[in-house]
Amino acid sequence: MSATTAEAAPAAAKSSFYAGMKVLPKAERDAMYGIYAFCRAVDDIADDQQGDRASRAVALDQWRHDLDKLYAGRDAGQAAFLAPAVHRFDLARVDFEAVIDGMAMDVDRDIAFPDAAELDLYCDRVAAAVGRLSVRVFGMDAEPGRDLAFHLGRALQLTNILRDIDEDAEIGRCYLPREAIVAAGIRPKAIVDVLADRRIDIVCRTLAVQAQAHFTEAKAILKTRPRGHLIAPRLMAAAYAELLRRMVKVGWIAPRRRVRHNRLALFFTLLRLKLGL
Repeated sequence: MSATTAEAAPAAAKSSFYAGMKVLPKAERDAMYGIYAFCRAVDDIADDQQGDRASRAVALDQWRHDLDKLYAGRDAGQAAFLAPAVHRFDLARVDFEAVIDGMAMDVDRDIAFPDAAELDLYCDRVAAAVGRLSVRVFGMDAEPGRDLAFHLGRALQLTNILRDIDEDAEIGRCYLPREAIVAAGIRPKAIVDVLADRRIDIVCRTLAVQAQAHFTEAKAILKTRPRGHLIAPRLMAAAYAELLRRMVKVGWIAPRRRVRHNRLALFFTLLRLKLGL
């Protein structure tokens, strides 16, 4: 592994995705660490509250330029560590670009109350695109891989949004869709006021239903036992569906308690999947 990818391994250990990555064969595991390192790098640019928007946009553009050089076979600068994974698994440049485009949406402005179409585009870029890269590494065939990335990516991202609404609000963001907010009778205004309204629970439950529908579709795809190393997506589907279930049980009326993954439950889920139970 390159130094950058090697550094991603211990960093990834803090992620709930780590257990699923760790059980992959070495080439696939290293590739996933590389994808993780890339996503972490561009996400840090998008969420860096210390830099101004212009400098963060320049930093994202540098990643685009380095991807240009990587796919042209030249010295790829900071993207060089991706070369082994790109070549071995034929990773599509458009998916890396989509992830950067998603981060650019956060850099261009602090997203607050997007319409449903913008929210779906955001989910596709920051989550489903990562899924499209990942299913190539997992060795899935094109059609089930694409469909799994579509549904599981959206399910995971919507769950993250519902989990992180207060943390996002602290940096001036709220990804809850405008249509659901208006339908609940809330007038979109200051984020803190919207999130303090008891009717925000209705909004979040509406989004939770969408996430649950995507989990159902993802699980149906996995149930057909498509080709590939599928412990990682099975683990993510199980872990995040359980996280969502617990959030629905608790609700979203302020003051909210952040629901977290149960590490012990993750371990037993992984063990069950490895045993084929």
